[in-house]
Amino acid sequence: MAKESVKARARKKEATVAKYAAKRAALKAAGDYLALDKLPKDASPVRLHNRCKLTGRPRGYMRKFGINRVTFREMASAGLIPGVTKSSW
Repeated sequence: MAKESVKARARKKEATVAKYAAKRAALKAAGDYLALDKLPKDASPVRLHNRCKLTGRPRGYMRKFGINRVTFREMASAGLIPGVTKSSW
């Protein structure tokens, strides 16, 4: 499990990206790259990295569910994810 400070930093970056999204889009459409350069660096969506919403693990992230593979397997085995069952044939 990731440290709380790392998870908090990721949440803060997500909030910054959301806050400046409209302004960034307007500046890019206008071609005003000098003003775009003056925005905070964390306002760029490229700086985000997908992390598990529950544990904060950065690797093995499954976009469809928003969690990592380890947490997904535990939750699926416990029946906590609707529509997901263990396959058998």
